Formats: sequence, structure tokens, C-alpha cells
Amino acid sequence: MQTKSIKVTGLQKSFKQHQVLKGVDFEVEKGSIFALLGSNGAGKTTVVKILTTLLKQDSGTATVNGFDVASKPENVRQAISLTGQFAAVDEILTGRENLIMIAPENVRQAISLTGQFAAVDEILTGRENLIMIAKLRYLNNPRQVADDLLNRFGLTDAADRRASTYSGGMRRRLDIALSLVGKPQIIFLDEPTTGLDPESRIEVWKIVKELADGGTTVLLDEPTTGLDPESRIEVWKIVKELADGGTTVLLTTQYLEEAEQLADRIAILHEGRIIANGTLSDLKKLFPSAKVEYFEKQPTLEEIFLSIVGKKEGK
Repeated sequence: MQTKSIKVTGLQKSFKQHQVLKGVDFEVEKGSIFALLGSNGAGKTTVVKILTTLLKQDSGTATVNGFDVASKPENVRQAISLTGQFAAVDEILTGRENLIMIAPENVRQAISLTGQFAAVDEILTGRENLIMIAKLRYLNNPRQVADDLLNRFGLTDAADRRASTYSGGMRRRLDIALSLVGKPQIIFLDEPTTGLDPESRIEVWKIVKELADGGTTVLLDEPTTGLDPESRIEVWKIVKELADGGTTVLLTTQYLEEAEQLADRIAILHEGRIIANGTLSDLKKLFPSAKVEYFEKQPTLEEIFLSIVGKKEGK
């Protein structure tokens, strides 16, 4: 029985003369929360692009749901959905047209993209975007699929307006709605609630939880960026509930407290390499012991991170 939801071995990737990934290895167990922790420029986004078949590695292997991302990309695409920086709403199209036109034909049948790597067509209306995607995925009654998602995300009144007229929050909701067409097995969420009001934000997380309860694997890329402390805590609670229900969660973040609060295992990605990988307890053992005076103070993940990264940079 397949127990690894994601498996990465010896992953390497260079852009011209700059090597971004220098042999990345990690595994994500089904039903666990795995945090890929790293500062900006560490290579987190490159890893995610490879896992989602948006970028080919130079060497090494990566599997998602048991399928190799290089040799079986179509199988991976059939299982995953992307949101956030990985696609973008086209302002010329309507909401529906965006959903229909996103990605090349073979990809459209299998994967939902949002953010900078896909586009909502600004010429189409919201409804037309959604219908287009539903048709490309050969779904029955694509208009009903579109209308259900428009209603779910509070876009019914704007359904027949071009996407170019949508506010930032409305475009974000359409962006996420596009990613949910076809009920994918794996969802990659990149800052899914950025630009949303509190009510819409809560609705997004409810939808994510519903999907996860149905056996969906969730990858969260910087999910709480821009959120206030109260909303961030609410997101943490939902992520915990997802994992408790058997959902696999891969969390990429630069927020150390998120990894500390949520993750079953934490991998630190630094300058293209995994320099530490284990439970929080495992990582604490790597932290230099301090003198005990009146009480023992447990190191925070931030202290551990800075200590480990500092050691690597000092070599």
C-alpha cells in the first residue's frame, strides 16, 4: 500500500549558471503535516513548481500520489489543483471564461491552476470562465457547475461581468473557484486567502476542509501571509483538523511559528539543500545545549533554525 503522498529524491535544478536545488530529499507520509521551512530564495517555490509539473528538474526524482512527475505528468495533473501565485485571473475574461480557458487542452482536462502560472481570461465573464474549465474537463452540466461555484464564493451578482471589472477580492475568489472545478485529489494552495475579507476567508477554509475530509491531499504555500494574528490562528486550527482527519498537508512557509505549531515533521531548506529534517524534538537535539541556571528553557524553532543555518553558512 502506498504510504507516501509525496517523495522527493536527489532533486536538482539550475537556471543558467545559478543552481537553485542541489540535491533535495524528503518524504511526506499520508495523513501528516510536513513543513518545508526556508527563507526567501531558499528554493521552496522551485520545489513546488516541480511537484506540480510546471517545471522539470535537471536530475533526481519526485513522485506525487505514487506518480513520477517527469514520466507520468498527466497522472499527476489529473490529481492536483493549484491556487495562489501558481495562476492568475485574466482580467479581460469573465469569471466563467477564465475557468474554461485556463491551461493547454491536455492540462485543462486534469489540473486547475490559479496565480501567476495560469490566467483568468479578462475578456470572459466569471461564469464563462467557470463553464469553459468545466467543459474542458468533460464535466456534466458545466453551467450548473459554474453557477454552484459562483454562488459558493458570493459571485452570483457579478457572474455576467467581465473579469477585468472585478475587484481584487472578487478576482481572488474566482481564482480559487477555478481551482475547485472537477474536485481534484490534490490541491496546492498558495496564499489562498490573500485579499479576501474575513467572511470570504472563513468560507475558503471551510471549503478546503470539506475537500480534505473527502480524502484530498493539501499543499499549503505560505497560507497565512498578510493575515492578522486571529485569522492566522483560525487557519492553524483548520490545518490541524485536516491532518487529524487523515489528510496529507505539505506546508511551505517562512513563518517559523507555523511550522512549530502545526508540523509533524519539519525540513529546513537552505541554499538549495535540506540541511535538517525531523520532528521538532529531533531538531531541538541539534541546538547547542545551554547552561542551566535556575530553569531549563526549551529552544524555539526560530532559535533552532538560526542555529542550524548559521552553522551551514559558517562552514
